[in-house]
Amino acid sequence: MTAIGRWIGAVRGALGFLTRLPVGFRDGDWEAFRTTPAAFPIVGLVAGALAAVPLLAAETLAAPTVALGYLLSVYAVTGIHHLDGVADLGDALVVHGDVARRREVLKDTTTGVGALLAVSLTVAGLALGGLGLAGLPVGTAVGVAVGAEIGTKFGMGLMASYGRAAYDGMGKQFTDGASSGSFFVPMVVVLAAATLVWPHPGAIALCGAIAGIGLPWYWANRYLGGLNGDIFGAANEIGRVAGIHLGVIAWTLL
Repeated sequence: MTAIGRWIGAVRGALGFLTRLPVGFRDGDWEAFRTTPAAFPIVGLVAGALAAVPLLAAETLAAPTVALGYLLSVYAVTGIHHLDGVADLGDALVVHGDVARRREVLKDTTTGVGALLAVSLTVAGLALGGLGLAGLPVGTAVGVAVGAEIGTKFGMGLMASYGRAAYDGMGKQFTDGASSGSFFVPMVVVLAAATLVWPHPGAIALCGAIAGIGLPWYWANRYLGGLNGDIFGAANEIGRVAGIHLGVIAWTLL
């Protein structure tokens, strides 16, 4: 496979894994994706732009309607399977026990009160963030939404490149496949772009999403011994919510 073909396969694999877009799937796409973490922020740009479409109606429709449209659009584009990671993380957060017990809870298919609370807070946080976006100028709102999505996917790429897996599974496939060197160039490009438009709320949303991903990453390293697939999924959702809210706050204060 040529270098260009590998890049195309990596982006196609990333779109197939991280979104619900009908991109198709070919042999080698998954392998190309998990060894090319730079595909993460590219998908963030595409998914963020598509999910932000309802925000274009912010000057025409009522803010709650726009917020609901944005919420539905996010999950129509990205799917809800990442929320499963939020649910499992919620149960693991409230369980009493050691590392082995928390890992056991993460694998348990039973939905506990911690899961219900975590998912509820995440969805409510995204909805309220959408309401905040609906009160911004359209261009700014779209910039914040796209910035948050790029940031959360960028953070997942950082996790894959620099994180360590707790045990065999989806998380280990990413951490074993990616290398820190393969993410250096896109990291420089994304951070340089954010610096050039700073302090635009979209740039702050991008950085906020990366910071938001740091929370489950830190917790997983301390209390699980490393990352797993659930933490990747939870980080995707938490980073987005953090980025949007920080972007809205930035617009309010600037």
